[in-house]
Amino acid sequence: MLRSLDSIIFSFSFSQDPTVSMYPASNHSSVTEFILLGFSSDPTSNRILFIIFLLLYLCSVLGNGLIIILICLDSHLHTPMYFFLSILSVLDMGYITTTVPQMLVHLLSSSKLISFAGCWLQMYAFSAFGLSECILFVVMAYDRYVAICFPLRYMLILIWDLCVRLVVGTWASGFFFSLVHTIFTMNLPFCGPNMVNHYFCEGPSVRSLSCMDTHLIEMVDFVLSIFMVLVPLSFILASYVRITMAILKIKSTQGRYKAFSTCASHLIVVTLFYAPAIYIYMRPNSNYSPERDKQISLFYNMFTALLNPMVYSLRNKDIKAAFIKVVMRNRVVR
Repeated sequence: MLRSLDSIIFSFSFSQDPTVSMYPASNHSSVTEFILLGFSSDPTSNRILFIIFLLLYLCSVLGNGLIIILICLDSHLHTPMYFFLSILSVLDMGYITTTVPQMLVHLLSSSKLISFAGCWLQMYAFSAFGLSECILFVVMAYDRYVAICFPLRYMLILIWDLCVRLVVGTWASGFFFSLVHTIFTMNLPFCGPNMVNHYFCEGPSVRSLSCMDTHLIEMVDFVLSIFMVLVPLSFILASYVRITMAILKIKSTQGRYKAFSTCASHLIVVTLFYAPAIYIYMRPNSNYSPERDKQISLFYNMFTALLNPMVYSLRNKDIKAAFIKVVMRNRVVR
């Protein structure tokens, strides 16, 4: 089935009809699979990395899964804020699962091949979850803005119908713009070599193997990054300017601290996600450094998905109270 999918995507991306392809027919790709070089060629180092990344992956999945379960089980957490937090956990789990399981297999396997179709799908899914998360951070910032600036009208403004529409719009935008990015990247001609100096099919790493000038696709990626990274980040910053002004008007020191603490977790997560993503996707290929990019991509791929549940759970009394309640309920049942 994967072979047939591979041939379909390959023929779609590299049609010999010049009216279909965006590139000249003479430059069409001869590459049908890629080799992901990963982090090391030493078997001992790879086994150590396998254990480390497996533990990080399991902690990330369990942490985000626990947040989703707690929010579903505790009726006190059925508010817009925690609804958006549960969606963030879903995105993080999807985000990390598109890359890490395959990386773990390659760490123990002598073969590090990925088919053209597999690379295409991995790049699309990774970008889709990542871009959706970019937009979701804006929605979460809007949620905090309404909660602090209009506390008495919070549930009247953020009704459930609006919350669902915001989430659906977030996912739709992320998956659509990811499709644009992936088609432009994988439509490039790849004549060889086919060795991707990365642990997964990330756009800039795959693009660097193209046998033609990638200035056009770099410009497309830059424009997409403005719309999907800088514009959302601008909205987040604008929201927090208004939030800060509202917090400073609170006379009680305890009230100001409580209001700020509800925003601190979101700010930490946004910083950890946006900083490395902007560096990776908003600089030209001339500054491309494979080894440095692999290390930086770990932050917004693996570590943000790991740290998100830790940041929100350790700083959030409601999450900790819900966890204790669920544990005590299970003890009583036994």
